[in-house]
Amino acid sequence: MSTQRVFVARLVGCTVFDPAGDRLGKVRDVVVIYRKDDPPRVVGLVVEIPGRRHVFLSIGRVTSIQSGQVITTGLINVRRFQQRGGEVRVMSELLGRKVYFTDGSGHAVIEDAAIERNRLGEWDIGQLFLRKPKTSASPFAKGPTTFATWSDVREQAVPGESQSAEQLVATFSELKAADLANTLLDLPDERLLEVAEELSDDRLADALEEMPEDDQVHILEALGDERAADILDQMEPDDAADVLAQLPEDQREELLELMEPEEAEDVRALLKYGPDTAGGLMTSEPIVLSADATVAEALALIRRHELHPALAAAVFVTLPPYETPTGRLLGTVHFQRMLRYPPHERLGAIIDDTLDPVTATASAAEVARLLASYNLVSLPVVDQARRLVGAVSVDDVLDYLLPDDWRSHDGDHEPVLTTPQAAPVRRRF
Repeated sequence: MSTQRVFVARLVGCTVFDPAGDRLGKVRDVVVIYRKDDPPRVVGLVVEIPGRRHVFLSIGRVTSIQSGQVITTGLINVRRFQQRGGEVRVMSELLGRKVYFTDGSGHAVIEDAAIERNRLGEWDIGQLFLRKPKTSASPFAKGPTTFATWSDVREQAVPGESQSAEQLVATFSELKAADLANTLLDLPDERLLEVAEELSDDRLADALEEMPEDDQVHILEALGDERAADILDQMEPDDAADVLAQLPEDQREELLELMEPEEAEDVRALLKYGPDTAGGLMTSEPIVLSADATVAEALALIRRHELHPALAAAVFVTLPPYETPTGRLLGTVHFQRMLRYPPHERLGAIIDDTLDPVTATASAAEVARLLASYNLVSLPVVDQARRLVGAVSVDDVLDYLLPDDWRSHDGDHEPVLTTPQAAPVRRRF
């Protein structure tokens, strides 16, 4: 095994390979346990494997840690990682912690920690990279840095105390919403709620949209009604409606009253439909334009980074008004079709009116059949007067058809759809 000293912040993100050179996953954290007189001992790595699932890799299975890669024996337990009592995660809990120098020279904050192999073949915490308090009054100044060994410092708090939630949130800033959701759910419950308190409303809303509904409800209830309403305002209307549908009616109404009126109106409209219908699955905020709008205008709208890719695949052309429920639906213009015409071309001239929309009462299985039959990623949803009330996308249908625990599926067995009617459609996907 390599005796190279490796700093954890650089180790995170490194690829894990088996002896044959096949990629197994990426390192996400290092797990250590405290010892009375010696530095914390490394017991393993938290590895993210395909499916964004975090598993535990015992340090005994690691044969080499080199620059940019970790080599293992190839044997990995694929059960989801669960932190045990006494274990501390370096990235999530140790970095950012305040320590005091044993010589009485003051305190510092741990910014990184190196792991290295000792003479007994064990891996433990070697050097610490510390930042002392700044000595300048300038808001742009930073304190000086220094290296120290574990024996050079002590913690004021008891071993195992986690870093502040604010510092932990900063380490999550680059995570995608789905990865952030998985990371939050991996935290102990008390820690999860601390971090949720510190996340911004839009960031937490994005993460909640990627969680099972039971976890969504648990977090929102713990945050209190006012904060929960703010987060629901930031969620997509269909996701917010799904969460509120799980709550008792009186609590649901209270949250709707606290939400912004426009957002609450959209959610109320979706709550009228059954969860297994097109109306229950759709979003009420598709891109709607007039027939006189140009290709350039449509492309500018779908270019917005915050727009879901499935909704950006097409725009819907209607008579006024242009907010749902709109005037009569005239047809759809797909993104790929827009690219074939000059920017000044009117949408009314390139409408695709051959595809019939679905009604809000259509079943989820019927929506899935149409999406699969015509290779679509979204469908317009209309009422009895053919007014556009929303659009249902393929990801909404998959969320409904897949098992409730699909996010944590081990991958050992093929997922089974929850509705018998949808079984024939499943093969088309």
